[in-house]
Amino acid sequence: MKLDLSGHVAIVTGAGAGLGRAHALALAAQGASVLVNDLHMEAAAEVRDAIIEGGGQALAVAANVADFDEVEAMVAAAVDKWGKVDILVNNAGILRDRTFAKMDLADFRLVLDVHLMGSVNCTKAVWDGMRDRGYGRILFTTSSSGLYGNFGQSNYGAAKMALVGLMQTLALEGERYNIHVNCLAPSAATAMTNGLYSAEALEELGPELVSPAVVALSAPSAPTRMVLLAGAGCFEQAHVTMTRGVHFAGGPADPVLLASALRSIGDRDGEMVPANGGHQYQYEIERALPAQPARVAAG
Repeated sequence: MKLDLSGHVAIVTGAGAGLGRAHALALAAQGASVLVNDLHMEAAAEVRDAIIEGGGQALAVAANVADFDEVEAMVAAAVDKWGKVDILVNNAGILRDRTFAKMDLADFRLVLDVHLMGSVNCTKAVWDGMRDRGYGRILFTTSSSGLYGNFGQSNYGAAKMALVGLMQTLALEGERYNIHVNCLAPSAATAMTNGLYSAEALEELGPELVSPAVVALSAPSAPTRMVLLAGAGCFEQAHVTMTRGVHFAGGPADPVLLASALRSIGDRDGEMVPANGGHQYQYEIERALPAQPARVAAG
């Protein structure tokens, strides 16, 4: 069975090697025409040629995703060749790992520029066209380092979690235009993971084992607002949840009582996945009106 992407046009950033290369080849194998982006033209051209040799359609464009002018030119190249962009896979990234105490702020800013603003730039450049056509599939590459933290990756983690927040809002704004926006948190052996894992572990972390997730989230049947984790042939979903918490009635909470209730507040029994940011406000207002008779009501 194929998830037929014939007639669909995809852009994959950072596709000259590693995950991006695997994603571009996987999309092309399902029939998509693929613009292969990389900072280096030689790397992008090699992947383009591999797709064409396999019978697919591809275009190579060297562009820095952190430069909006270059991104606009890249998107224009895809539109000039194929008339549209249906799929955007924001994959380009870099690492500048150090503990926060030792990190130069220039390296913090650089990682944000490439991962976060690079994804913003690419998404902005395709957004109006997708809205006009009433169709789009956009994928952001987040990370478990953003979702759960990782020593020495404050810059990378901040950028990656910011992409989850961006996805949450763009999925809401794109819904009426049939633009589905999702996040992928991959585990794969790439140049960015050299030296981090054993040789045995790296053998199980081939980038090609992640790319089926990209195809599934790029298909017409794709969901929206999903954070999909993928690696070593395994797939999981992450959620940003809200616990039921506790309610303090009768005015501002006593900080001492609040401190003693933090464990109860963190109880995950009955936790929720809010539909949007307003869910928190609505939930709290509904609990506060009418005011509870007890000083503290749990659950």
